[in-house]
Amino acid sequence: MKSLATILVSAALGADMLAFSSLSASAAIVCTGNVCWHAHERYEYPPGAHVTIHEDNWRWGPDERFAFRAHGGRGYWSGDVWTEF
Repeated sequence: MKSLATILVSAALGADMLAFSSLSASAAIVCTGNVCWHAHERYEYPPGAHVTIHEDNWRWGPDERFAFRAHGGRGYWSGDVWTEF
C-alpha cells in the first residue's frame, strides 16, 4: 500500500511540474515588416524596432508573404541586419 501512495504522490508532483513548465514557456513569433523569427522568451523590444509579437501558433493569411529567418541571441531583424540589445 505504501508503494501505491508513493506512485500517486509522484504522479501528482510530476503533473504539477509539467503544468508549471508549460505556464512559464513563453515562446512567440516576432515580426518586423515581412521578416519573422521565433523567440524563446518574450522580450521588451525597443520602440524603434517596430516589431509585432504573435502567439507561437500564429500563421499568416493566404495572401500574405512572410519570411522566417534564424537568429542568434536576443535582438531583432532590421532589414538584413540582426541587431542585438
